[in-house]
Amino acid sequence: MSWSEAESDRRSETPAGDSASVQVTILGSGTLLPDDGHRSAAHLVEGSGFSLLMDCGSGTVHGMDRDGVRWRELTQVAISHFHTDHFGDLPALMWALKHGAADGRDEPLTVLGPRGLRRTLGLLAEAYGEFILDPGFPVELVELEPGGVWGDGDAGIRLRAHEARHTPEALAFLVDAGEVKVGYTGDTGPLPVLGTFFQGVRLLIAECALSDGSEVESHLSPTGVASLLRDVRPDLTVLTHLYPEVDRDGLPDLIRGLGYTGKVLVGHDGLRIQIRPGHAPVPAVD
Repeated sequence: MSWSEAESDRRSETPAGDSASVQVTILGSGTLLPDDGHRSAAHLVEGSGFSLLMDCGSGTVHGMDRDGVRWRELTQVAISHFHTDHFGDLPALMWALKHGAADGRDEPLTVLGPRGLRRTLGLLAEAYGEFILDPGFPVELVELEPGGVWGDGDAGIRLRAHEARHTPEALAFLVDAGEVKVGYTGDTGPLPVLGTFFQGVRLLIAECALSDGSEVESHLSPTGVASLLRDVRPDLTVLTHLYPEVDRDGLPDLIRGLGYTGKVLVGHDGLRIQIRPGHAPVPAVD
């Protein structure tokens, strides 16, 4: 069996159901602190005609292989901000896409991010090499302002951006795949307008970095998450980016105790969620 055939046998399945179905894989549910079960932020959204990676934090590239996703088929990468735990593996990803296909890659890759993306990738190219910007296949760089929208009509996908309360450039994302919408807070502190931005999402991937009592302006704690969820009311919420102080096992009950009764899961690396139009999102059984 060839290398490519072996990979095909263990890679993630195509999203179940009709062409409007979407599969989300949590590739990185943690922080920069070493924890092989919770690597830095990375979330893959796959549908008919697109494979979008939201953030590419440290550990993402090896994690994609470990979790059996089709990383060679990525069509877009969206970066929420330039902290290492959300951005640090982008050079490794570009190198892997350049050298990891037996016959090379011809398909273009769109890299989206906040203002400063072109400058930041230019500096990375100076440090690591020209493969960052010229990996042997077309790379399109798209800088998104808060309120900006990027779309691919052929794939039927739009990516909407909103300011986040973290770094000056930080963004939250809403992936609009027609009948299925997925939200991602990125890193953010409490920001009431996000409740409006995320209206209609079936799945919300939300950070919950800290415990109540240790709040900072740039991250969410359970109280902030519960407030956001009461406004958005997604079918399913997956909590990510938890520091060790947060009680993973008790967090869903804590969120319910704060007045939110919807379905909440604590994310772990490798968690897959199938989303079919007209059906509640369903975590895949490993």
